[in-house]
Amino acid sequence: MSTASPQARTGSPYAHLLHQIRGAGLLERRTGYYIWKITITGLLFAAGWTAFGLIGDSWWVLIAAGLLAFVFTQLGFLGHDAGHKQIFASRRANYVLGLLHGNLAIGLSYGWWVDKHNRHHAHPNTDGADPDLEIGALAFTSRQAGTRGRLAAFAYRYQAFFFFPLLLLEGLSLRVASVRALLSRAGRPRAWESILFTSHVVGYLGAVFLVLSPVRAIVFILVQQGLFGLYLGCSFAPNHKGMAVLAAGDRTDFLRRQVLTSRNVRGHWLTDFMLGGLNYQIEHHLFPSMPRSNLRRAQTIVEAFCRRHGLAYCQTSLFDSYAQALRHLHAVGRTPYPAGA
Repeated sequence: MSTASPQARTGSPYAHLLHQIRGAGLLERRTGYYIWKITITGLLFAAGWTAFGLIGDSWWVLIAAGLLAFVFTQLGFLGHDAGHKQIFASRRANYVLGLLHGNLAIGLSYGWWVDKHNRHHAHPNTDGADPDLEIGALAFTSRQAGTRGRLAAFAYRYQAFFFFPLLLLEGLSLRVASVRALLSRAGRPRAWESILFTSHVVGYLGAVFLVLSPVRAIVFILVQQGLFGLYLGCSFAPNHKGMAVLAAGDRTDFLRRQVLTSRNVRGHWLTDFMLGGLNYQIEHHLFPSMPRSNLRRAQTIVEAFCRRHGLAYCQTSLFDSYAQALRHLHAVGRTPYPAGA
């Protein structure tokens, strides 16, 4: 994932902020932290599958489903960090780690996701440019709510009530998008992605149906994948939903574009752990390659900087961030722009 800073002219506000951040050493690698993080998460991954095997064909196996849903999301956070080159200096090392965590461990096309996430970082909350706004089941802008047909417009009126239930399908949605991306790249050098992704699918389904009866196997998959999607979605939802949406072709400068469209979640070390550092969304968008463990220190610098420059710095509690997102979805669904407006 490209993490190069935008070309800022000498003396620009962003250049001054970048100088402060570099001076504090917050862009330096934290390899030791990540080795510890990868080791612990790997042990939890092994523990989850070991518990699954030991419990066997029993409804108690749903406990293992919950644990694995949690671990899958934590692995996804590490893949996210690798995609931003936060972990290693070597691009290849980050790529290999991303493949192992994404394609092999959780069954997500790492290459497809990096490309999609790159576009999101370049155009956060920009109508028509941010792929995270292009979700057919939901309308994030009044334009979307008014241009997708009458039946869709009717559903969007109540979309705030369906938001969290829909997150249960996020895991399935990511798998479908991954398969489509891998199939569409048949002529490109993505062999390892396809091999590792297929290995995950065969290994996952093979283990589940080998150990569990058909009914329990299906229930296990629904619970594990549903909770995985819910946890992942709840971790990403507070970041931008309900924040300023920029018009297509907007030319707001990099600093303001990243700050005004992002929201931080206030908390402590447990919040950092559970949300994978994504609760420092403003800092992450300003400095994508900054290691996760440095974001808390950067937050103090960035907030003070924004205050000095009159930039609105949004930080709230986790539950209030959800409330803001739901209010936005409700308002958009109730006030669609007609086609051509």
